[in-house]
Amino acid sequence: MLTGVACRNPTPPSKLSIAAAADLQFALARAAGDFHQAELDVNFGSSGNFYAQIRNGAPFDVYLSADVQYPRNLARDGIIPANAVFVYAAGKIAVWVPASSKLDPATALSDPSVRRIAIANPQHAPYGRAAEAALRNMGLYDSVASKLVMGENIAQTLEFVQSGAADVGIVALSLAVAPSNRAQGRYWEIPLNQYPKIEQGGAILKDSPAAREFRDWLLGTPGRALLRQYGFSLPGE
Repeated sequence: MLTGVACRNPTPPSKLSIAAAADLQFALARAAGDFHQAELDVNFGSSGNFYAQIRNGAPFDVYLSADVQYPRNLARDGIIPANAVFVYAAGKIAVWVPASSKLDPATALSDPSVRRIAIANPQHAPYGRAAEAALRNMGLYDSVASKLVMGENIAQTLEFVQSGAADVGIVALSLAVAPSNRAQGRYWEIPLNQYPKIEQGGAILKDSPAAREFRDWLLGTPGRALLRQYGFSLPGE
C-alpha cells in the first residue's frame, strides 16, 4: 500500500493566470521556468486595457502593470484590498532600430530620412506616455508628430519596427536588451531625466497561497535579479 502511494503522480502545481504588461514578455518567460510553486499562464498586453478588463470582472489572479497607478486605482475604488498592491520595478525607454538600418539610434528621432516612428499608444500604454514626454522634453515632438504610428502595446510597437512598418521605435529597454532583439537591432537608452518615472506595480486580484508566493518571489532576490537583468531598475534605486 505504501509503495502504491509513493508511486502516484504528485499533485500538479496550481495555475496562476497573470495579466502582464508587454514589457515583461521576456522576463516572465524566464520566470515561468524559474518559479516552481505554480504554473504561470501569462497574458501580455496593454496595462490600460487590462485595467479596464479587470474592472469588468476579468478572471485574472495577478495583475502586473507598467503603471502602478492602475492597481492603486483598483484599491482606491474597493475592487481589491489596499494591501494587495505592490511596486516591483521601474521601466526605462530606448530608441531601437533594426540591425540592417543605417540609422544611429542616438540620432534617429531627428534624422530627416525617417518616415515613421513607432511608439505605444499614450492613451492606455504607460510607455507611450513616457515616449511622448521624452519627445516633448527633447524638443522633437512638433517635428515628428505626423510621423508617429501607435502600437497597441509596447511589444507591438517593437514589432512595427521589426516588420518595416516603422523606421525607428521608442520601446521598453526590457525588450531592447532581450537576447533575441539585441541580435536583431541596436538601441540607445533615453536619459531618465527626459521622461517621468515609469513606476511599475502589481496586485493580487484573487488571494491564494500561490499568488502570494509568486509576489514574494518577484520581490525577492530571484525576481529582483531577473528584473535587473532585463533592464528594469528596482524600488528604492
